[in-house]
Amino acid sequence: MEDQNSVSLAGKPPLIVVLGPTASGKSGLGITLAQQFAGEIVSADSRQVYRYLDIGTAKVTPAEQALVPHHLLDVVDPGEVYTVAQFQRDAIEAIDGILARGRVPMLVGGSPHYIQVVVDHLAIPSVPPQPELRQQLEQRPLAELVAQLERLDPQAVRVVDCNNPRRVIRALEVCLISGRPFSEQRGSEAPLYRCLLLGIHWPREVLYRRIDLRVDERMQQGMVQEVRGLLAHGVSYERLEALGLEYRFIGRLLRGEFSSEAQMTERLKYAIHDFTRRQLSWFRRDQRILWLEGGAALEEEAARYTRAFLLAS
Repeated sequence: MEDQNSVSLAGKPPLIVVLGPTASGKSGLGITLAQQFAGEIVSADSRQVYRYLDIGTAKVTPAEQALVPHHLLDVVDPGEVYTVAQFQRDAIEAIDGILARGRVPMLVGGSPHYIQVVVDHLAIPSVPPQPELRQQLEQRPLAELVAQLERLDPQAVRVVDCNNPRRVIRALEVCLISGRPFSEQRGSEAPLYRCLLLGIHWPREVLYRRIDLRVDERMQQGMVQEVRGLLAHGVSYERLEALGLEYRFIGRLLRGEFSSEAQMTERLKYAIHDFTRRQLSWFRRDQRILWLEGGAALEEEAARYTRAFLLAS
């Protein structure tokens, strides 16, 4: 991400960003800060924009949404594709609306690219979607796609979430159609906001325990039934593959690719651990993030930094 300190942000409106890996407690901290500072939350989660993906994405409950206004949840049906460009447009519109109401916008989530396109106001490549090319690329293993992207654009594998097939396919699409590296077409425009980036840090072993507990809780809450419901409403197994690890693994369970639900659950936990390592690698490259230790003092420390930031605005 671009260093905002190198860009003049005098007079820019404030934006609080709460980020971190899966199961770190972002949603709860975002709600607490929004309650304290007259804020409204804009979700920066690439899957919570989809309706009916509730349990598998740990979407905030209706009761939690009632505590403070939330934006960009349940935007489109899961059969549709919601692009980063759409998110950038909708997030900026939501943030500007919050500011116009005299309230504090808070971008909360763990999707690094969604956060980056808002914080750094990235220019999205102008290459339109290529359905036929995408269909061809979708038939190939993810590891093979990543290897091809690395050959075509080594820099891109440092900025693209290589655990997300849609992101990798989009980067390849831009490279193949334009004949230019994807990484060269992602320049930043002038930042729109002065941002405070708060990250939540847990020791790795603690974070993994939190992830495993969350997976167990989701299974008890009916995550398999949620996926069955999606299939019953016309979402294909192929589409489930693109909706994240939980939907991918449960889809494969329902197709008989695991010997038992217990085996699937264990494999899913390890896959989320791996995804979290990639998530953290992305975030660690951004030196602007202020990392706060998870635990009893988290909310107080986050509030102290938020208060000082807003007073300086």
